[in-house]
Amino acid sequence: MDVQNDFADPAGSLYVAGGEQIVEGVNAEVAAAVAAGSPVFYSQDWHPARTPHFVTDGGVWPPHCVAGTAGAGFHPDLVVSGEVIRKGVDGADGYSAFSVRDPASGHRSATVLGERLAELGVSTLVVVGLAGDHCVRESALDARLQGLTVVLPLARTRFVNLHPGDGERAVAAMRDAGVLVG
Repeated sequence: MDVQNDFADPAGSLYVAGGEQIVEGVNAEVAAAVAAGSPVFYSQDWHPARTPHFVTDGGVWPPHCVAGTAGAGFHPDLVVSGEVIRKGVDGADGYSAFSVRDPASGHRSATVLGERLAELGVSTLVVVGLAGDHCVRESALDARLQGLTVVLPLARTRFVNLHPGDGERAVAAMRDAGVLVG
């Protein structure tokens, strides 16, 4: 999930503390999946320059992961060997790799991820990346709603903690939904 320069680099516009520290572990998860013959998918925030998602247009987040910028690129040490699911492309809130939400109406629509996983017969999903209290949480919860077994290795994610305790609340919500957090 979203191992991108704006999140995983200390100079990024929405740096997640310790984000760069998970890259090696994420690569290990990718290598294990590839070795097992499992598909690997990557989510990537890919926002327009103006979106209600950003504080500059009424949202809560500083501008980040603007399409085509260095900040939107994957961390240079991340091994990318699978399909990329872009989120927030049209200005919608793209917290989950499974769905996007119109910031004005709240209407949710699906990305292609759920369809791809179903086509491949995937029943278990390992979710890693940034950030645990937002995109990782939302993707894990959406995966559970689709009936998937979800595994979240905590050492392979970091949390924004926009508000104190956000990380702990996210972990509790995922556990309550049946995500195997370890």
